[in-house]
Amino acid sequence: MRAKLRNAFNAEISEAIRLYQQSELDEAFTHFERAHILGQPYIIPHTRSHWWMLKVGWKRGNFKEIFGQLNRILAAIIFSRIWVPLGNTGGANVNPLKSMPLPDDLARILNDKS
Repeated sequence: MRAKLRNAFNAEISEAIRLYQQSELDEAFTHFERAHILGQPYIIPHTRSHWWMLKVGWKRGNFKEIFGQLNRILAAIIFSRIWVPLGNTGGANVNPLKSMPLPDDLARILNDKS
């Protein structure tokens, strides 16, 4: 993982965890989604973002999210290096196979090859 991409992923996941610890779950989930977009091609970051989404689902008692994230964790481990749908936010509320538009700031990070 390139340094700029790794730094952006770490910033998103750190902010998400901070918000999660303060029980600001909606805001935390948004940052976990952003971390997911950045980390998708890499097994550990991809799986880590789904793990934290699972924890949010558990804390909310949202069985759809829990079930969805358990499946996505397995898929992240198996498919991250093979194929991922670009821009997919990773929540159980979206089709796991659907590419989605990238937020402009994340697109700049993902397209920066330096």
